Amino acid sequence: MSDTQRSVLLVLHDVAPETWADYQPFVEAVDALGNVPMTWLVVPDFHKRNPLLADRQFQHLLGNRLARGDELALHGYYHCDDSPAPRTPRDYFMRRIFTWEGEFYALNHEQALARLQAGIEMFQRLGWPLHGFVAPAWLMSQGTRQALCELPLRYTSDPQHLYQLPDFTRIDAPGIVWSARNAWRRGVSKILSDYLQHKYQQAPILRLGIHPVDMRHEYSRSYWLQTLMRLMENGRTPMTKIQWLESRVLGLRSAA
Repeated sequence: MSDTQRSVLLVLHDVAPETWADYQPFVEAVDALGNVPMTWLVVPDFHKRNPLLADRQFQHLLGNRLARGDELALHGYYHCDDSPAPRTPRDYFMRRIFTWEGEFYALNHEQALARLQAGIEMFQRLGWPLHGFVAPAWLMSQGTRQALCELPLRYTSDPQHLYQLPDFTRIDAPGIVWSARNAWRRGVSKILSDYLQHKYQQAPILRLGIHPVDMRHEYSRSYWLQTLMRLMENGRTPMTKIQWLESRVLGLRSAA
């Protein structure tokens, strides 16, 4: 990857059978643009009511996305916080105000390792390559970080960085994400997103973090599609996370 190449990474969060209806029109619109690879963050059993292994049709759909050149990554296991109730004010804020879905925020090493291994085993059972893990709401306990260092995964991430595993090498990778639950949040999100696009217009990488709720409102759905088109028109190359990481490694080797 050259020093001047700029990329855009389109990342679909909370991918599960029940969220596909939200995503389908947007994915079809992106597909109509041409070769735009996406990273799908797959939840094995969304909120403990949506086991992916029980839905052969959705498995087939995701398999077809892989064949198109998309990437599937592991996104938690249940995507809901089922740990014991928070005991400190900070934990209460993070787990009940900031989000109710920080599944890996309070897990110890053994708990995190077990869920990560279960997710990896699901990918293996379905014959899907797996390179990355993203914690729901990007919240990871120290036990989760320790567990990730013990597994055959290539990367994880937070809102502004990618981390190469197993040593958590940090790579600046700014991201844009919306809070789209109501009109005023969508309005504020647009203002902030426009600012971040300007701020990071020369950044080598820019991530667009899409959520199912964004797709339920024409305002936010159209914004994401138009933003993607504009970034591509301005010279950004669409890539998956693992494509970008591999191109970066090749670029560093070439420069050595």
